[in-house]
Amino acid sequence: MENNNIPVYRKAVLSAQEASEYSNIGINKIKEMLRTPNCPFVLYVGTKKLVKRKLFEDFINNQLVI
Repeated sequence: MENNNIPVYRKAVLSAQEASEYSNIGINKIKEMLRTPNCPFVLYVGTKKLVKRKLFEDFINNQLVI
């Protein structure tokens, strides 16, 4: 059961699609970043990769180029 009533900025983890829409970074780039070894904001749930929102925001804030 998916709850779409929670605003993205209040969620602890995001899907790659939500992270893409939230950050205005393309879905392919988000997925590429999640595949990077030692990605600081990836959370594995089984084989599914989710984005830790706060760490993702911190990562973006500290980058000049992605």
